[in-house]
Amino acid sequence: MAKTPTQRADELRATLDEHNRKYYVDAKPSISDREFDKLLQELVDLEKKHPELVTPDSPTQRVGGAPIDGFAKVKHRAPMMSIDNSYDAADLRKFDADVRKGAGPGEIAYSVELKIDGVSISIVYEDGLLKTGATRGSGDIGDDVTHNLRTIPGIPLRLNTKKPPKLFEVRGEIYMTRAELVRINAQKAADGEDPYANTRNLTAGTLKQLDPKESAKRKLRLFAYGTGAMDGVEIATQRELFDKLKQFGFPVNDSTIFCATVEDVLAQVDIWNTKRHDLPYDTDGLVVKLDRFDQRKRLGATSKVPKWAKAYKFEAEQGITKLQNVAFEIGKFGELTPVAEFDPPVQLAGTQVRRASMHNASWCEKKDIRVGDTVVVEKAGEIIPQVVSVVFEARTGREKPLKWPTTCPVCGAPVEKDETAISYGFYCSDVGRCPAQVTKRIISFAKRDRMDIDGLGEEVAKQLVDSGLVKSVTDLYGLTEKQLLTLEKFAKTKAKNLLTGIENSKNRGLARLLPALSIYGVGGSMSDLVVEEFPSLDAVVAASVEDLARVKGVGPKRGQSVYDFFHCDTGAALVAELKTLGLKLTHDKKIVAPGTQPLLGKTVVVTGSLANYDRITIETRIKDLGGKTSGSVSKKTDYLLAGEEAGSKLAKAKELGVRVLTEAEFETLAVGELQETK
Repeated sequence: MAKTPTQRADELRATLDEHNRKYYVDAKPSISDREFDKLLQELVDLEKKHPELVTPDSPTQRVGGAPIDGFAKVKHRAPMMSIDNSYDAADLRKFDADVRKGAGPGEIAYSVELKIDGVSISIVYEDGLLKTGATRGSGDIGDDVTHNLRTIPGIPLRLNTKKPPKLFEVRGEIYMTRAELVRINAQKAADGEDPYANTRNLTAGTLKQLDPKESAKRKLRLFAYGTGAMDGVEIATQRELFDKLKQFGFPVNDSTIFCATVEDVLAQVDIWNTKRHDLPYDTDGLVVKLDRFDQRKRLGATSKVPKWAKAYKFEAEQGITKLQNVAFEIGKFGELTPVAEFDPPVQLAGTQVRRASMHNASWCEKKDIRVGDTVVVEKAGEIIPQVVSVVFEARTGREKPLKWPTTCPVCGAPVEKDETAISYGFYCSDVGRCPAQVTKRIISFAKRDRMDIDGLGEEVAKQLVDSGLVKSVTDLYGLTEKQLLTLEKFAKTKAKNLLTGIENSKNRGLARLLPALSIYGVGGSMSDLVVEEFPSLDAVVAASVEDLARVKGVGPKRGQSVYDFFHCDTGAALVAELKTLGLKLTHDKKIVAPGTQPLLGKTVVVTGSLANYDRITIETRIKDLGGKTSGSVSKKTDYLLAGEEAGSKLAKAKELGVRVLTEAEFETLAVGELQETK
């Protein structure tokens, strides 16, 4: 028996709603997009023929509305409060302590949810039907964007229940995937227009479209995570809320984890700080919420934020762009470093980023990075740009795997693959003679914390090597003013200053010379340890691998590296040349009176800008006081000396309970008067 138009329309609406739930809520689509569109078109045609069959919750009503004149204002039934931000573990531990103090009896548990980088939204249902949707706005009053929310397939037009509550306000985040941003920007580029900067801005702009048909062209999505006003439904915990949201037909982020302790929460912070790069959408942190609603009520809120929730914000800033080309740079040890070149450049932390290092072959293979890929670029700590992931959904099939050179792009020597380490890579085989390697070694040799040659930076080093005047660091000591004046932009003053800097470097001593020689694994801290045990270059050369390895902080691998460097033909020739150049090849052991080294055995990390010291001077001062310096904060750090604009190292120190010193406190410590209590 044939169905009546009413029966078929009801059947189609129910079928389409069910497939929408499977796609957006369950993430388990059971039909293809083409099949879905065919069913939707049948309903559209049926409703055109029988207009009386059109219902407010029909799937056909998502895209058919007329443009509105402007945005009405909506007063939220309950304020949409912001959540207080945290940037370190110490803040989360304090939050946990405050929660446990004020939540009352019963076990404490937290939901840890991804903080989606989108636009907060409130959607109100009356008797199960979508009534209004509004942005957060001021928290009390937002813009009515109901016409645009109706175009989002993941938002149910009617709650999926036969007994809908009288009132149900759901809150969530409207967002856009990176792949959708890429698709839209490709069209912008084809039209000769500037691309959108990020998914968050485009999402906000889409919700502010007056024409819902334009909004429907951009595939916005929803993650529901909370409620506002309710009448006719009771929910006791965040777990129950998520179950109810799913039951009603809302997409919920399945990455949410429930934790019993703050240490479990912090473990999730560590996991998601890396894992977030693999998500198809942007997230800038985690939101930690008390699970039980009765405990939330006891804790209450300030005038601005709830006391039962905390947002942990990740530090790094991200952007999306196209990897148009990969160049290869040669390091001082001959390693080939792939460098991503972006078009368009991506704006991060106030700067235009056009290039970023991609480490080595092992790293690139693990990430499956290809030329032409759309990639996520991050500026970690607002300093170093790096590629962190690929937007695989944006692939067209035209992307090309990285092709590693078979010969060095600088000197033409064969490139060799080194698979001896876990992170393998490719190397120029002309070790020590390739102009690119020599240039990098000259730059390293001249650094302030090494031989400190004033006037010898990257540009000058390249000139010296490209001109053929310098083929090794020892050639620096034979340069003449006449030779330098043949170089472009070298006036007499510049030449004399450089020669003076080179001459002054002769007195730096063995502790500065060793790390300047580009010995694999040897930095300033290790050099200080070696020269205390072997206070002359002859003594270092004469030491066996076992002798070097016994030095505390050196070990077998680095001991072998030092030994191999000085006992190969190149190393032996270098030592012979150094002895003829007038350099100080010894180390003066300091005679220290008892009690004059208050930092003896202590490790100090320096961060930020200091008023009375540059970085070299303060590190020397720390060593004179018996301490050693480190570039990173760990459980073994005794003090963090923090100047102005201290960043992530300060947060790490607080997290680990490392004592933080101001510059004034450091001076007090230097004279042995600072108390040791933390």
